[in-house]
Amino acid sequence: MDTSESEAERRAEEPAPRRETRRRRWAMDTRPLRRPAYRRLWTSTVVTAVGSQLTAVAVPKQIYDITGSSAWVGTASIAGLLPLIVFALWGGAIADAMDRRRLLLITNTGIAVTSLLFWLQAVTGTESVAVLMVLLALQQAFWGLNAPARSASVARLVPADELPAANALGSTVMQTGQIAGPLLAGALIPVIGLAELYLIDALALCVTVWAVYRLPALPPLKAVVSRRAGLREIAEGFRYMAGHAVLLLSFLADIVAMVLGMPRALFPQLASETFAPYGEGFALGLLFAAIPAGAVAGGLFSGTFSRARRHGWMVIWSVVVWGLAVAGFGLSGSLWFAVAFLAVAGVADMVSMVFRGAILLSAATDEMRGRMQGVFTVVVAGGPRLADLLHGTAGSAFGPRAAVVGGGVLVVVVMLALAAAMPALRRYRV
Repeated sequence: MDTSESEAERRAEEPAPRRETRRRRWAMDTRPLRRPAYRRLWTSTVVTAVGSQLTAVAVPKQIYDITGSSAWVGTASIAGLLPLIVFALWGGAIADAMDRRRLLLITNTGIAVTSLLFWLQAVTGTESVAVLMVLLALQQAFWGLNAPARSASVARLVPADELPAANALGSTVMQTGQIAGPLLAGALIPVIGLAELYLIDALALCVTVWAVYRLPALPPLKAVVSRRAGLREIAEGFRYMAGHAVLLLSFLADIVAMVLGMPRALFPQLASETFAPYGEGFALGLLFAAIPAGAVAGGLFSGTFSRARRHGWMVIWSVVVWGLAVAGFGLSGSLWFAVAFLAVAGVADMVSMVFRGAILLSAATDEMRGRMQGVFTVVVAGGPRLADLLHGTAGSAFGPRAAVVGGGVLVVVVMLALAAAMPALRRYRV
């Protein structure tokens, strides 16, 4: 009998539950979606993941249309970073002192109102960069207050063994939004105009507010003596992190990967020089899309890793793979090999995000989770921007490919050195 036919017959005779179990070993782990509260929070993330990217495209586009200067676009990005950092740290302290559902309602409403103000200035033809930068700073401040509460709430909505799966679901949606949102914005601007992108984002946020309203109350688990959330409480969070090596190492792992190994600042130069024969614009688009596309693929097949118990080792090896993939990208003379290496880096980044997030939620106590997520937000937002500065400078001094390869190798060396010197991350498991 033909081998392929016998294999097909064997699979046909295999009980359906067994085939389903086999599929679950590699497919996305959707167990957290069975829990209504988490499903509502995740649904709100689905809506805003695309909507927020519409505004993320519209703001720099409008600034460039007004000024004709990329320098102003870059200045606006930095203007939004400072309030994000300040309010993420403060928002983490607030999230530990009040009902997180209430904080999410307030901040999501604030972001929606800000989107309406973006729309209003656009339809009235204000054409003021100062107004846009103020609104951007306000939006990022609300986002900084929102993100720690949103992330810290997950541990109250799913059991500990489902935290990696919940993080994979959330991260996959956000990465998908980073791909679909800009593509949708590019398609809509010529059809409906730039101003309407802001309005669509505002309407999407109304759905988010409704989903958050349906969440259960999420007050502090322990009685809070003082409702203050000031500098002392923020400093207490940093002391707590410094006293728990596994938490500190989870942050350091992300800093090592992102600051030393994120090469996006060099994509334009590589597209115009190394990969120019493929078409500069085509190459640039592929380079920017490759990492988030790999991350989405990693999320879709998160069943292969989301049930792992050794969370520390998963972080260590995912960062090492990231560094090796980035080095491979730097050595690639072919655009297709370069994109493949970046996609592998994206998968590794997804694995790292999933388990670093799970460690932060499981290793920290509930009264500290908001502040840990505040620091996490700052690291995630600030790390790639520092990498842009570092890689841009190194690329100018040593050439873009040498800078990329050197950064990838440094990631591997530093991560392995940290793992060897501080065993807390190696030993951490659930």
